[in-house]
Amino acid sequence: MIPDGASLIMNIGTTVEQVALALRQHQNLLVITNNLNVALILQECSGIDVIVAGGMVRKSDAGIVGASAIDLIQQFRVDYAVIGSSGIDEDGTLLDFDYREVRVAKAILGQARTRILACDASKFGRRAPVQIADVTEIDVVVTDEPPGAAFVEMCKSSDTELVLAEVDATFSPLKDAE
Repeated sequence: MIPDGASLIMNIGTTVEQVALALRQHQNLLVITNNLNVALILQECSGIDVIVAGGMVRKSDAGIVGASAIDLIQQFRVDYAVIGSSGIDEDGTLLDFDYREVRVAKAILGQARTRILACDASKFGRRAPVQIADVTEIDVVVTDEPPGAAFVEMCKSSDTELVLAEVDATFSPLKDAE
């Protein structure tokens, strides 16, 4: 879905880190991120330039949050934003637990021509207190299992593309990173 030669901003989360692993063979990518794990996954890839946002590093997940991260992100206009979320409410609201992370995610969404949500099926119906955006503000939702009918209908009515990712049972991030 992300072509060679693209620019993108990737945020915090383990699902987004899986996207980074899938991008390692791409060429001529520019990746801006507030996720130190994404930066480490991509930093040795010869065809990928990585820019890391500055700010407070959260010990729990190596995510960078705060005004400095937002300031850097707002300097770019990229082809793609790839974000995750902690939960997706039944009404299509994308949710998270950390308001600082949400402020960065909103900035990321505002700087991209195409907005992609990468989420696994466990996020559907999971609650969290802080709103990131609504699914109607997302261009593409990529997930590993079909969501419920109401979510599918929300995507259809808002022209949000819904993509079921192929799950490779033989894929091992640790093995493939070597």
